[in-house]
Amino acid sequence: MTTAFIGLGSNLDNPSEHIVVALREIAQIEDCLLTAVSNTYRSRAVGPGDQPDYVNAAAQINTHLAPLALLDALQAIEQRHGRVRDIRWGPRTLDLDLLLFGAQTLDHPRLTVPHPRAHERDFVLHPLADIDATLVFPDGRRVVDCLNEAIDNDLRPLETAQQVWEQLQG
Repeated sequence: MTTAFIGLGSNLDNPSEHIVVALREIAQIEDCLLTAVSNTYRSRAVGPGDQPDYVNAAAQINTHLAPLALLDALQAIEQRHGRVRDIRWGPRTLDLDLLLFGAQTLDHPRLTVPHPRAHERDFVLHPLADIDATLVFPDGRRVVDCLNEAIDNDLRPLETAQQVWEQLQG
């Protein structure tokens, strides 16, 4: 099995609900086991125009799937949530990013792992550190060290990982 980390984000149509429902759906992907979730955070949107704030989180899974098969499963979940891909970094009901896939690196036209901007974004790094404060990117950089240089997106905590787990059980 490979341990993978998924970033979750939403800023449309009740974002917190999209995050919880997406986590339930991730837990149901065949050959995947959801093993940890992060706290949820509200952050300023990155992208064009005046967008609502995002709700962000991260999930850790163990999987037998290959990276592209996992990507397909994640994109199917996005589609069920009405994801529209018309504006780069535009508002969205749900964004699921495969951030890390074990210690693998992958540069494919459909997928780059680790996520190319994960090390720059506090709304990615804080949730990853919530799950595993010792996590290291494949190039040797520690997630917690990257936080010192990350772009400030006005990150604010919303719910603890324990509260998120409780919602998943409900």
